[in-house]
Amino acid sequence: MKDFSADIFRRGELSAEEEKLIKSLPANMHPMTQLSAGVLICQPSSKFAKAYQDGVHKSKYWEPTLEDALDLCAKVSRIAAIVYNNSYGGALPDRDSSLDYGANYANQLGFKDQEFWELMRLYITIHADHEGGNVSAHATHLVGSALSDPYLSFSAGMNGLAGPLHGLANQECLNYILGFADKYGENWTHDDVAAHMHNTLASGKVVPGYGHAVLRKTDPRFMCELEFAEQFIKGSNLIEIVKANYEVIPRELGNLGKVSNPFPNVDAGSGALLMHYGLTQTDYYTVLFGVSRAFGVAPA
Repeated sequence: MKDFSADIFRRGELSAEEEKLIKSLPANMHPMTQLSAGVLICQPSSKFAKAYQDGVHKSKYWEPTLEDALDLCAKVSRIAAIVYNNSYGGALPDRDSSLDYGANYANQLGFKDQEFWELMRLYITIHADHEGGNVSAHATHLVGSALSDPYLSFSAGMNGLAGPLHGLANQECLNYILGFADKYGENWTHDDVAAHMHNTLASGKVVPGYGHAVLRKTDPRFMCELEFAEQFIKGSNLIEIVKANYEVIPRELGNLGKVSNPFPNVDAGSGALLMHYGLTQTDYYTVLFGVSRAFGVAPA
């Protein structure tokens, strides 16, 4: 594991030209657009593209593809850190070879709190899904099936992830929680949670963070988030609202008799955790998702 971590760190170094080009992306460009563009900026270094151009035998396609997949996973956190700096300013710390991947990424964002580092380790792990049913994984695999290299394929997946019905889900969930907190403050009750849910449905909207395209039970990734909160976070109104939603909303949705899966998914809690530790730029949340998703789709 030490050797693998050292290899990933080595692979994660961007060239001076790559760093310069990514840093030149305009601050008013959406962070997800910057992430996709940043990945494409690194594409000229694709080992598969070069091997294919040099006439590699098809039985050997997997070898340079694996190299690209590892390089991509290693580089994407640095790309994402530069995007954060482009968009919101502040410091851009250098990579630190003494830190693991999640801590290194968090540190490059300017967060020194080791609890937040632990959250990044969890976040990257539970969002690394590779199943083909979601847009970003499917798009990555689809484009890759044309023998587009992993950089081109992953950039396509990120363009799908940027859609409001996919990667923006955690942001929508957080807005729902913040809206509840703004209306009810800190002295809310479980009846308020139920009323807010029914008012949301009556207005023609869905309750974000509840339901899943595949799962028909509580998303185990959501339970990981709750376990993290139980261990590290005390006295947060946002986290208490997340917990109360979990206690109330599945029952209320289930009572409607029309919802096949009334249980929370991974997005129901992730935004509140990020907000608790001071990552308040919600437009950036999907970039975090993208960094994690690289580990799911690139090796797959």
